[in-house]
Amino acid sequence: MSARSLASGSAAAARWTPRTTLIAVVLASLAAHLVAGAIAPLTDDEAYYRLWSLKLDFGYFDHPPMIAWWIWAGRQIAGDSPFSVRLLPAIAAALSCLVTFDLARLAGLAERAAVRAGVWLAATMLIGLGGFLAVPDAPNTLFWAVSLWCAFKARCGHGAWWLAAGAAAGLACLSKYSGLFLAPGIGLWLLLDRDGRRQLLTPWPWLAAVVAAAVFAPNVAWNAAHHWLTFDKQFGRVAADHVKLETAKFLVDQFGLLNPLIAVFVGLAAARRAAWPMQAIAAPFALYLLVHSLHDVVQGQWPTPLYPLLVISAAAAAEGVRPGGWLARLRAAAAPVGLGVSALILAFVCAPLDGRLPFRDLGAPLRGWSDWARQIETLRVKTGAAWVGAADYFLPAQLAAQSAIRAPTVEILERQRATFETAAERADFAAPGLIIGKPDRVSQNGLARCFASVQPLGEIDRGRGTSSRRYIAFRVAGPLRDVERDGC
Repeated sequence: MSARSLASGSAAAARWTPRTTLIAVVLASLAAHLVAGAIAPLTDDEAYYRLWSLKLDFGYFDHPPMIAWWIWAGRQIAGDSPFSVRLLPAIAAALSCLVTFDLARLAGLAERAAVRAGVWLAATMLIGLGGFLAVPDAPNTLFWAVSLWCAFKARCGHGAWWLAAGAAAGLACLSKYSGLFLAPGIGLWLLLDRDGRRQLLTPWPWLAAVVAAAVFAPNVAWNAAHHWLTFDKQFGRVAADHVKLETAKFLVDQFGLLNPLIAVFVGLAAARRAAWPMQAIAAPFALYLLVHSLHDVVQGQWPTPLYPLLVISAAAAAEGVRPGGWLARLRAAAAPVGLGVSALILAFVCAPLDGRLPFRDLGAPLRGWSDWARQIETLRVKTGAAWVGAADYFLPAQLAAQSAIRAPTVEILERQRATFETAAERADFAAPGLIIGKPDRVSQNGLARCFASVQPLGEIDRGRGTSSRRYIAFRVAGPLRDVERDGC
């Protein structure tokens, strides 16, 4: 080998820095998410949130409005498609990794460990597989990370950054109410830190709280004008009227969603002094989730805003492992395993092979909506129905996303969800309708309490073979109650 080629190789190696690795991983993950976002059909919740984006507001039945605003912005940029619905969430996942890297650096980690934190966030199963999905956790996670990044900048002596931290915290609250746990988390961190206690003696952190409240105020006002719909739904989960121990499931779910190899280092971080600020900030929300698991199920995605904190703690713990040992091998394998498994599953979901492999198509719940919607429209026209109703909130949303139904599609059980409906989208329940639902959700006897005429029309399956989903249909007429106001 010539001296020139050796010099060239050395120069290339010098240019390939840890930051280059981070950027390469983030860009590759973003590309995979954008491709998957364009190919994979919308999930049920995404189709539902897309309906919100058709009528922007400061609140909705289930959540604050941020995800609807993001979907609206994506649709203005790239038209009305799954890609546009997911455009901003996919970008947010990439930005969250970059912010996590710099947050780790501000928290005192060496650059190599900070890069590992950013890469490991991309390599968690939750972000790797679901980082592109248009759900409230996407903006919530980004604004959590940005708020903490601003708070750490402020702690370094730049007090005005507290105002930016407050604004980001308010945006997190407008994304999902778990953003409210930012204040006690940051407060606990400052109380336990000597320099942080000095910050509490200045007006800046308190002004940040005022800014956050001002940003969040429009959603409070919306709730006040809508009988506290979202507050009742979400905060009603806090009170426990029974015991249902789901803690083991919660911990097992998070062990898998974090990426089991990364989860090992999250466990080791409990004894690492370098990880304590992140653990203090995460503690209030993590404690709430643990308490909630004592009486109800904690959905796997709920802890997502804690993931930047967890991977920073894990990266700090990973710095202290002995070279050549089994922990060092786990550390080296964590990112490739997480990124590789996520890529394989995304590829399978986007290119279904059901029937050619000895297991079910994981993406089956996402497919078959277009053909199914056309069957529903044919049946609606044939039976003279003026509207299509469903006993699940997501069925009307999925039907509306296909643009095949030429009549209003509405949810008939929880009509309080319909704050986003325009006049043209509302059903005339005095006219005959077509109601679709799964057999365990809708029945002739149940509908007979709401309509004088209930005519069974048989089954309409969505999909084929092992991927099929069974639904039943009824033609209804003659409402016996105010279905628009009270539901059925």
